[in-house]
Amino acid sequence: METVDDVLLDVEEKMDNTVKVLKEQFAGLRTGKASPSLVENVQVPYYGTLTRLRDIAGISAPEPRLIVINAYDPTALADIEKAILAANLGVTPRNDGRVIRLPIPELSEERRKEIVKVAKRLSEEARVAIRNVRRDANDVVKALQKKGAVTEDDRDAGLAEIQKSTDTHIGQIDTDLKHKEMEVMAV
Repeated sequence: METVDDVLLDVEEKMDNTVKVLKEQFAGLRTGKASPSLVENVQVPYYGTLTRLRDIAGISAPEPRLIVINAYDPTALADIEKAILAANLGVTPRNDGRVIRLPIPELSEERRKEIVKVAKRLSEEARVAIRNVRRDANDVVKALQKKGAVTEDDRDAGLAEIQKSTDTHIGQIDTDLKHKEMEVMAV
């Protein structure tokens, strides 16, 4: 038999995962400086399977405006290069046969604003996901009360906790968005 506490634990886990995914997406958004997180989740066709770049290559940023990708298997360099171009990151890879270098150009004001728009869209999608988790959890708690598994007081307390968790996670999303905006807009 499911209880309100089980529902609350499930809500926390799902909302935490939503925020975690958003942070990973933010890490992939380009700022003015080189960061391995820009390319580490690019999907590369490797022996017929889509594989994350970080799983088949070492990625480093030896200089503020340069990312170096050192493939564990040199035969994968061409596929990595194609995958980076297909990912439309706004950078052009340079393959010298041993490593791929990604020079990170300075961002124009227009490009910075586009990146902020993408960040806002991603954060809104995360907010919607959080609200969906809240809606589903509220429905479960109300159904538990209807079945007689919990009292009205427990139901009300559970709904209040779900709302509190929702507010906390949406606040965290807003904070992360502000930080990303400042990071992107910094010259």
